[in-house]
Amino acid sequence: MNFKKEIKIGTVTIGGNHQIAIQSMTNTKTRDIESTVRQINELAKIGADIVRMTISNIDDALAISKIKERTSIPLVADIHFDYRLAIEAVNQGIDKIRINPGNIGSHENVKAVVEACKKRNVPIRIGINSGSLEKDLYQKYGGVTPEALLESMKRHVELIESYDYHNLVLSIKATDINTTIKTNQLLNQYFDYPIHIGLTEAGTINSGIVRSSYTLGTLLNDGIGNTIRVSLTDDPIYEVRAAKEILKNLNLIDHTPIFTSCPTCGRTQYNMIPIAKEIENYLYTVKKDIHVAVMGCVVNGPGEAREADLGVAGGIGEALLFKKGEIIRKIKEKDIVKELIKEIDAF
Repeated sequence: MNFKKEIKIGTVTIGGNHQIAIQSMTNTKTRDIESTVRQINELAKIGADIVRMTISNIDDALAISKIKERTSIPLVADIHFDYRLAIEAVNQGIDKIRINPGNIGSHENVKAVVEACKKRNVPIRIGINSGSLEKDLYQKYGGVTPEALLESMKRHVELIESYDYHNLVLSIKATDINTTIKTNQLLNQYFDYPIHIGLTEAGTINSGIVRSSYTLGTLLNDGIGNTIRVSLTDDPIYEVRAAKEILKNLNLIDHTPIFTSCPTCGRTQYNMIPIAKEIENYLYTVKKDIHVAVMGCVVNGPGEAREADLGVAGGIGEALLFKKGEIIRKIKEKDIVKELIKEIDAF
């Protein structure tokens, strides 16, 4: 990874040699405190490090302090158009502000936000999307290009730096995969601020995970990215799960279980698929180095998953429990999930 300036977001530090932080965003109305708190805590439980919330009006902003009383991970306020909401979010104790300086009005408005953040040392994420590129840059470059997006970022960074503030995180996202990759490569070369990476408007859980995995995987493999979000048209829980899988497969996350399962075939004689899904879902709440496998049959199961710490291979209405490829005992099908979870917890 290319080392970047360290930025502290509440209890989480990004940049330097710190682990890449996983982000997601609530889809509740932030002023609905009960729903928002519930969702934030669910996201934290399965591995989110930072959660962003939409602040659309003053009621959303005033809810921040109450939400923070009942949550434990850093929270980010997503602000568009009204700079006064950003100032109120800071006053309410938000851990980071996300703004696009180009859509909150005059330079004086930007300065007011920066001054509020400076008083409490609240980081600002400058977030630029391909859909909001300035008209003059669109015309200058003949469309949304990586060079145009980088120049837009340069403008906004220079503006905030002119107010003597350097507590920044940078993010440029596009819907197009190649534009996102190339833009972030340029961004990485030009600035030493930490970079938030993601593919905006990636799609549903099916297409979105594939497109995001390719984009983020390419950047992370090049050492680009200090915090990530997988944007999906679905429950944000799936964003966190997908982000963990990407980081896990690139060996960029600690204390995260590995899950293996076979594709099933005609030899499978127990109801494997729901069992595999339930075990995988449980593992998202586990923070330990463990490899668990759920296999379809006893023909190849224990041998194919011999690298696993724990696993099951199915028979007729039952499964064999194995450790490191060695068969330990039989389990009735109805008890597989319960018994395997018990073994995971005891590992």
